[in-house]
Amino acid sequence: MEKAYVLLNVELDSGKEVLDSLKEIPDVKEAHQLYGVYDFIVHVEAETMQELKDLVANRIRVIGKIRSTLALICIRV
Repeated sequence: MEKAYVLLNVELDSGKEVLDSLKEIPDVKEAHQLYGVYDFIVHVEAETMQELKDLVANRIRVIGKIRSTLALICIRV
């Protein structure tokens, strides 16, 4: 199982809309709204690294009202 945390910056006053869209994605395990530099932190999981990359690129980054993302992919030690 591959895991990542994705930091999101969203347009002003669009938090609920973005959160509702994130909840529709089965591989999103958690999503929390933040105060600070980033507006959300999203925990995602997928079976393979390629599926994880596709999830971030094709399911999360395309959500309307998202200005930018930063994916932090977890490594196995």
